[in-house]
Amino acid sequence: MNEDTVNMEIRKFLKIVGVTSQREVEHAIFKAAESGKLNGSEAIAVKMTLDAPAIGVNHCIEGKIALE
Repeated sequence: MNEDTVNMEIRKFLKIVGVTSQREVEHAIFKAAESGKLNGSEAIAVKMTLDAPAIGVNHCIEGKIALE
């Protein structure tokens, strides 16, 4: 196992996760605002779960996204 390779592969995966997650959340927020479901001053609760069963990882991160 090459530590540098592992590090770079993890970074590539997390970059994809970050970019696609941001795109999905932004799209959902704007769609909800257009439909009137959001008024634009809320803080939206979010949760991300990282699951890697082969190595026994199941990690949940919770937070809020303020819209204003």
